Amino acid sequence: MKRLSIPLAFSALAFAQDPRVPIENEHVKVLKVTQDPNVRTRPHQHDVNRVMVYLQPGKQTIAYQEGKVVNLNWKAGEALWSPKSGIHVAELVSAKPVTIVEVELKKPGAKGPVKYPALDPVTIDPKRYKVELDNDQVRVVRVKLPGKGKIAMHEHGLNRVVVYLTDMDFKITTPDGKESNVQHKAGDVSFGTPNKHAEENLTSKPFEIVVIEIKG
Repeated sequence: MKRLSIPLAFSALAFAQDPRVPIENEHVKVLKVTQDPNVRTRPHQHDVNRVMVYLQPGKQTIAYQEGKVVNLNWKAGEALWSPKSGIHVAELVSAKPVTIVEVELKKPGAKGPVKYPALDPVTIDPKRYKVELDNDQVRVVRVKLPGKGKIAMHEHGLNRVVVYLTDMDFKITTPDGKESNVQHKAGDVSFGTPNKHAEENLTSKPFEIVVIEIKG
């Protein structure tokens, strides 16, 4: 069985040199930043919509220039939609540092409903593929697989960013029968293109990821 360092059909060209920007391409810019408690950011604004995945639990206060204050409270592994916003400062008010994966969406959303393939994993395995967010730009899916669990042949119809919440050691099988071994560490981020495969968790530990499918 062939061993690969990144998932089959995942684009190596998507990875940038700066570790704070693990992925940047025509579709997304992904930042991976760690915020320390009780440190205010400089005033800044976000010109594009984002999906935020928080690797640890935490609380944050966001104070906008016009006076509005937003308080966020998230669980470890939670994914939240963050629309573009005006000038503000942010401060982590929980006790421990939090690493955040920020997925900036460069393109506008789909103009109409997205037609997913017949083997869309949400359709064929809804118990393991749970949609948590769906709008014109993204579909965010949480995937959970038990130790030694398998996922039947399925097809990803969209480009996607994958955030690994646990370690991964999988056997991947393509429709032509070719097998490969894919490994990742918790906290890794990768970019995937449309493809079709079956998967098997080679470990006895549960597996969990957040998948941000890009509709634009």
